[in-house]
Amino acid sequence: MEPMIRNALSLMHERYSDNLTLDDLASAAIMSKFHFIRIFREAMGVTPCRYLSALRLHEAKRLLRSTRMNVSDISSKVGYSSTGSFTRRFTDSVGYSPIQYRNSVVYGRDVATARERRSDDAAVDSGTLGGLVWGSVRAPRDVDEVFVGIFDTPILECTAIASRLLEGTGAFRLRAPAGRPYYVHAVAWGVEGAAESGPWSDENGGLLVASAGPFTAPSEVVTRVELELVPHGWGRPPVLLSLSQARRKVLTRRTVRPRTPIGCVARPAGESGTLVAAFADAVA
Repeated sequence: MEPMIRNALSLMHERYSDNLTLDDLASAAIMSKFHFIRIFREAMGVTPCRYLSALRLHEAKRLLRSTRMNVSDISSKVGYSSTGSFTRRFTDSVGYSPIQYRNSVVYGRDVATARERRSDDAAVDSGTLGGLVWGSVRAPRDVDEVFVGIFDTPILECTAIASRLLEGTGAFRLRAPAGRPYYVHAVAWGVEGAAESGPWSDENGGLLVASAGPFTAPSEVVTRVELELVPHGWGRPPVLLSLSQARRKVLTRRTVRPRTPIGCVARPAGESGTLVAAFADAVA
């Protein structure tokens, strides 16, 4: 990553609650505004404004987990002037409202949202599914579980179009959406609590992440994807998906749905990456 981009990232992390403009960020990178946008997107996969928004929401997640601050105070602390705007953006990105997120992560309450119910209904419509995504996940160290999903955006956020939870690394198969671009994201956490630890440190073992895309493939086409998990750091946008809730819902649905779900692919005995559960429905 170019040092100038790191300067802009440092400014975002130090002053994410301020009203930073694109001119402020480009000035920190010592680039023209248009050149900065192009270089930043090439390096990070998203625009500077999208990264800053994700950073603010990630900090809001941390505050919801670790403090008793109310939603209004948190929205102000992370740079929003309107609690309503913050709540809408948080819900769109995390898949839960701020209160639902706090209830699910802090108190362990299973929260089903209208968004999830709509996603569940859409997922069983095989007409919305495209070609097969066939790939594998590798990691630099042993991991207990790997969450793999297909998403609409280059940021791991909101609900997955299709998802799978593996015991360790290995092969996976998922059905892609038909007729629109998609990204494949994988994330692993090796110890208890790492799923919701801060992405900029190695607290609780830290997160390992991998991403690929965008892809666009018509029906009946197989897309091969190789994912190499690496420690999460400044070189990648924050993870906004509620990972602990995603894991909980996959395991819960495996219990209540003994039949093979849409998108589930059997794995021969002894193959690495033993399947815990596979779903073509949304996971939040």
